[in-house]
Amino acid sequence: MKISVTSEIGTLKRLLVHSPDSGLGKVVPSKAQDWLFEDIVHLDTIRKNEYDYYTKILLYFLDPDKIKGKLAAIDDTAANRNFYKPEEKDFFKSDKVIELQWLLAEILTDQNTKSKLVASVCAIEGCSYQLQKTLMNYNSTDLAKTFISGASNEKQLLFPPIPNFIFTRDIGITIKDHILLNKPAKKARTREALLARYIFFNHQLFENYRDNIIELSDTNHHFLLPKEDDDKKITLEGGDIMVVSNNHLLVGVSERTSSEAAVKITNTIFQMGLMDKVTIVKIPKKRDYMHIDTVFTQVKRDVWVMLGNFSRKAVKHEDENAVERILEIKKEEKIKILQFHRKSPEHPISFESLEDLLVDISKNDLNCENEVKFIFSGNNEFPYSAREQWTDSCNLLALKEGVVLGYDRNDKTTEAFRQSGFTIIDVKDLLQQLEAGTITVDSIKDTFILMPSAELSRARGGFHCMSMPLWRSSIEQ
Repeated sequence: MKISVTSEIGTLKRLLVHSPDSGLGKVVPSKAQDWLFEDIVHLDTIRKNEYDYYTKILLYFLDPDKIKGKLAAIDDTAANRNFYKPEEKDFFKSDKVIELQWLLAEILTDQNTKSKLVASVCAIEGCSYQLQKTLMNYNSTDLAKTFISGASNEKQLLFPPIPNFIFTRDIGITIKDHILLNKPAKKARTREALLARYIFFNHQLFENYRDNIIELSDTNHHFLLPKEDDDKKITLEGGDIMVVSNNHLLVGVSERTSSEAAVKITNTIFQMGLMDKVTIVKIPKKRDYMHIDTVFTQVKRDVWVMLGNFSRKAVKHEDENAVERILEIKKEEKIKILQFHRKSPEHPISFESLEDLLVDISKNDLNCENEVKFIFSGNNEFPYSAREQWTDSCNLLALKEGVVLGYDRNDKTTEAFRQSGFTIIDVKDLLQQLEAGTITVDSIKDTFILMPSAELSRARGGFHCMSMPLWRSSIEQ
């Protein structure tokens, strides 16, 4: 199996996903924020009316033989939902749109791996030895479901669910033919990191890349650091890493990724000779932003979507004057950008604005001759810029250059795409056209595909978050 990612926009060939599991339906209001959710979501809606469309469009683009000609049959009855369930024999089981729960169940068929992982999960979750023995009696399929949802095959909740497992971007990131594993900042994601580590080191899909897995170790004295020195600890989530070219890596410092981790990643990447440039993008530590991929993502070599707060252009307010605008610029809203070069890391280059960095990437890394364009969240209008960024207007997934998935609720951002010359199409209409053969994947250009989002957006992550690309084709430069 090939692993290679050298851009954010090369044609997507293989990725890791996890469809919403029953754990999301167990999040209660009193624990929602502990489990990193702002609200509770309705499980059936998030599955049937929203995420299923994500699965179908991914299969049409990446593995069409799994779905072409089957759309009506899949959607005909409730029984055919088994197509989406990794524990069922009718599961689509694609080696291009790869379901994490399927991989987990497969590694648990090995008794030695099963024993170690059961012991590890029970240790971090404080389970009794009796429960540990009980879990060893589960078959691999049921055990995989239990590890993710927290519930036993008798529906009893044994430990907390891990509802953030749908955000596969954060468990790791593919850098060329290497995989960088995360170190979660929040306790709620500890089991995710453990399961991901076992999958990458034990599943046969990754057997040729096990020497290419990068783990960041803590500093020797990390356990002595007080809580207020969190930034000295190594914490990392994949939403803060972007491979923007063959030789350039972006690393975010955010609410979830520490400065210490950014330093460690930079030094590690340079020592391994994987990249010539690493740019560290430090954003305010606010829940609004979370990761750098919540404030910008790439659409084409010369087109980016971003939040206007970090733009040279002020967000447009109705009836404001210059004094009001200046007074609203707060120090904590500033962004700091430093670019380090492998041959001279002691002489970093700074960028005044996010736009300056992104223009530099397009011009100097990707050799764009055209003017670089920016599409702003909420069309850069207050209050829509902030409202739509909160519902992931900047967190888009490129299926190929110029073809991106985003939420249908962000009306002003959608209008900004339309004004920039993009075709806007609802995923339901696109699927029907693909099934009928009136359009082909190869013929789709410069298109913003609108995805249903009433419940998914409340989970605080877009399609960039809900994907871990393993292979993108190289883009011609």
